Amino acid sequence: MKLLLVTLGGLAGLATLTAPAPPSPAPARVPVVVELFTSEGCSSCPGADATLRELESSQPVAGAEVIALGQHVDYWNRLGWKDQFSDPAYTARQAQYAARFGSGSYTPQAVVQGRTELVGSRRADLVAAIGRAARAARATVGLAGGQGGQPLRVRVASLPAGTGLAQVLLFITESGLATQVGGGENAGQLLRHASVVRSLRPLGTVAPGATFEASPTLALAAGWNPAHLRAVVVVQAERTRQVVGAAALPLGGELARQ
Repeated sequence: MKLLLVTLGGLAGLATLTAPAPPSPAPARVPVVVELFTSEGCSSCPGADATLRELESSQPVAGAEVIALGQHVDYWNRLGWKDQFSDPAYTARQAQYAARFGSGSYTPQAVVQGRTELVGSRRADLVAAIGRAARAARATVGLAGGQGGQPLRVRVASLPAGTGLAQVLLFITESGLATQVGGGENAGQLLRHASVVRSLRPLGTVAPGATFEASPTLALAAGWNPAHLRAVVVVQAERTRQVVGAAALPLGGELARQ
């Protein structure tokens, strides 16, 4: 009987040694903002929209969460088709990047995390830029609330060293949008867009070593589909235009991505 007890104990010890360890939780993905300056009047733009839409849906870059901001510029509107999603605010934002990069304004132009600009249809180069951006130091950005008419709760802290003063911007995006184009270079085509920026609003600034908090009330237009809306907070260095933090929140639920 004594020998039997020793044998069972040994087997128990062996089972403990050989049992597989529980899987480690997957590391959180780092939000990487990809801005696409585009227009329904530009024949080169549908391919870039399709590329960004695919990156946003498939999330192919390990360790990164692609946050798409499709910003429709208005300078194509005089050339045969008025883009219903265009806004001079997005044209002005692109001009700021053009001054920063010395690139000039063009479509389709992608800007990754405010660090890299390139033609928006070049998927391999976009993926590489997203991967590099995901490895950079970033601020802590918290985002919650926003449902049922409630204000958002925004908190930004721990700016990376050397950032300087940073702007805190609020974008509202809508996914699943498409347009049957009736004129211009894309006449007759049904264009399906990556997430379209519906509004852009500055919330304030945050200084190094400080914490920023805000509770903005959302102004959502009646024609927007609530199930497809997201709030995106972007923290952007004023001097370099680099994005040093971001978070996105689906407005149909309480899941915040940080």
